[in-house]
Amino acid sequence: MAELKEDYRKEERINGIVYDMSPSADYRHGIVNSNIHAILKQHLKNSLCLSFMENLDYRYQPEKNNDYVIPDVMLICDRKHLKGGAYTGVPRFIAETLSPATALKDKTVKKEIYQAAGVSEYWIVSPKERAVEIYYLEQDNYILKYSYILQDDPEDIYYNADTVIYLREFPNITMKLEEIFENIEV
Repeated sequence: MAELKEDYRKEERINGIVYDMSPSADYRHGIVNSNIHAILKQHLKNSLCLSFMENLDYRYQPEKNNDYVIPDVMLICDRKHLKGGAYTGVPRFIAETLSPATALKDKTVKKEIYQAAGVSEYWIVSPKERAVEIYYLEQDNYILKYSYILQDDPEDIYYNADTVIYLREFPNITMKLEEIFENIEV
């Protein structure tokens, strides 16, 4: 019987440079992505839009090159741009969950990619800080509109766990701050 090789590598290609994304990030990264994805998926029932979590290449300049990134969570509504394991349209929403290995790239390079591509809403989520930054595309530039750090102690003056967040283009898709970080301990 042939031996199975452990040769699957998760990678992204930006400006012709391949970035190795293996090994996987901390388990909290996956919990946060799963929480956001599950909420999106629940609200997208009977919709033409689809939510993807860490499993679809986003080819952001298919007419120019074969570069791609793999967003942690991505919401797409134009299915004609789905082919095989890639999407070549413009996502309506992307969330990147920070890890020590990807934080700088998520906050700079990938943010610039999504901005240039016209992604209307971009979230940067930090499991470690239990924080969310929400950027809206306005006049071709991302503007930080909301920034939250979860405070889930009801006795604290800054308690905000029940704060409701919604997607700008999809106001029916709502989630509480505490739902994003469910099962993430401090």
